[in-house]
Amino acid sequence: ITETHPKSIIRVQSPDGMKKVPSTKRETAAGFIKQVAKEFGFNSNGFSIYQNRNKTGEIDSKTSKSLSILKIKHGDMLYLYPSGSVGVPAEVMDTAAAHSSTSLPSTSFEDSIDQYLAKQDGKIYRNRDAQLCRHGALGKCVHCVPLEPFDEDYLNHLDPPVKQMSFHAYIRKLTGGADKGKFAALENISCKIKSGCEGHPPWPEGICTKCQPSAITLNRQRYRHVDNIMFEHHTIADRFLDYWRKTGSQRMGYLYGRYTEHKDIPLAIRAEVAAIYEPPQNATQNSLELLEDPRAAAVEEIAAKLGLVKVGWIFTDLISEDTRIGTVRYSRNQDSYYLSAEECITSGYFQNLHSNPCRLSRDGHFGSKFVTVVATGGPDNQVHFESYQVSNQCMALVRDECLLPCRDAPELGYAKESSSEQYVPDVFFKDKDKFGNDVTFLARPLPVEYLIIDITTTFPKDPQFTFSSTERFPIENRDVLGETQDFHSLSTYLSQSSSTSFLNIVSDFHLLLFLVTNEVMPLRDSIGLILEAVKTSNEDLAQTWKKSEQWATIEQLCSTVGGQPPSSLDYGAVGGPSAASSSSSAMWSCLHCTFMNQPGTELCEMCSLPRG
Repeated sequence: ITETHPKSIIRVQSPDGMKKVPSTKRETAAGFIKQVAKEFGFNSNGFSIYQNRNKTGEIDSKTSKSLSILKIKHGDMLYLYPSGSVGVPAEVMDTAAAHSSTSLPSTSFEDSIDQYLAKQDGKIYRNRDAQLCRHGALGKCVHCVPLEPFDEDYLNHLDPPVKQMSFHAYIRKLTGGADKGKFAALENISCKIKSGCEGHPPWPEGICTKCQPSAITLNRQRYRHVDNIMFEHHTIADRFLDYWRKTGSQRMGYLYGRYTEHKDIPLAIRAEVAAIYEPPQNATQNSLELLEDPRAAAVEEIAAKLGLVKVGWIFTDLISEDTRIGTVRYSRNQDSYYLSAEECITSGYFQNLHSNPCRLSRDGHFGSKFVTVVATGGPDNQVHFESYQVSNQCMALVRDECLLPCRDAPELGYAKESSSEQYVPDVFFKDKDKFGNDVTFLARPLPVEYLIIDITTTFPKDPQFTFSSTERFPIENRDVLGETQDFHSLSTYLSQSSSTSFLNIVSDFHLLLFLVTNEVMPLRDSIGLILEAVKTSNEDLAQTWKKSEQWATIEQLCSTVGGQPPSSLDYGAVGGPSAASSSSSAMWSCLHCTFMNQPGTELCEMCSLPRG
């Protein structure tokens, strides 16, 4: 009697595509791998096969175990990677393949706010309607049953109406239903030719349907990664605007803060802004140019120790209308543009630099929480703060260098055409013609409103203070205004501080940055304790750091510049330090390096330390 074994089909996914390999339950792994090698044209040692997409669960080619013992059954997906292709990106895999939940990254790398919202119920609970509900107190009907967080009718009836659901509500919509999101996956758009296609010469000599990126039809994004931006208090924005008020030139800065839950919208995220860092830049009335920033790493390090992250960027677009009454021109509206194409490209560039970790994406990231804030004139000719993000489609076009601005029309972008150096997929958008019919147009040119997502900007009724200092230490990179960060300004700041709490005195983002980055006495290696004190509002930790040798040296330098002994630096005094004694008419020797300096100077020309 001959025993027959039913045939089963195992799917094998490789960078070149997917193939179905027949097998039996009792077939050994070694025999199956030989069959796979025959199907794909490899030798047995030229590839590895894994049970999971993240290269775990490798199948040993020398094992004699059967497929059933390895728990490989009919219809399962295995993943083939050629030898030496450890760095093969996930994009080369067929995007149409089903995604097993075991192949997706875990939630441990996601932002804390994402992990928190993923555990929330998110449903919108409603009370029993006295007129429409005909059941008892414990019953539910269509008039009082909880709504899902992505319910469009509920979002449209909020005040103001919400046009896009939150990103976590969108995830709930994807992962709902009978399969509970088993096959849900978020795909990052790619506009580049897929690598690893060997059936033809490389572009521009050849291209095929396997490696050619798909055409893109621009759609208005149905969700947004950040739903609200809130400045902790008005002073943050006012100090930023002071540069424009004093110079007439535009200004740009990075927003540092944290992501929290926005409770006005189901499963929504709010970006709270605690400080603005202004990097080196060349600014005029009509342009901004960012320069290389030697402090960038130090700023990120300080922010991280304070529990802050870079949540976005802000820039001004202000033109004075009437200086007598302080009005500004209302230039960004529906008749012109809200964001220019060049600003959309810049926003897309920043969003690509700060991608959003996501467990439902094979790449480990999807979209971005990085926001764009514009300080511009409003309908009442007063300064308004308008916030935006660009869509994930725009991010892909910018990342793969497929989008250009139009020189003569700032409201229009332009999708590049393919060249011998770069293949660019066709980009389309839909609009209505003069007869009211939906027509598809090629994105040359492209109205940028298809790429923009609106975000609300708010200021709280009860101000919040991450940095509680009431005095104003000079902001960095404002030398053109005569506002410099040096020990003379630090001495003045300490003398004018009206607070008796040392924690409140040092609780200033710009002051902490100066203490870390100044060239005379940088405290980068010893600043951790005071940063922890500011982060946790711990006065005892601040007092401990105040007694340190490093702070004593800072006080000594301040008193030398201010012309008074360190004991007279009373933090509760009103008024600045006493003026420095008049310089002698003779040359003087530096106490630190013995260099002979010219008369009339207060800083050593050699070591830049103050005169003793």
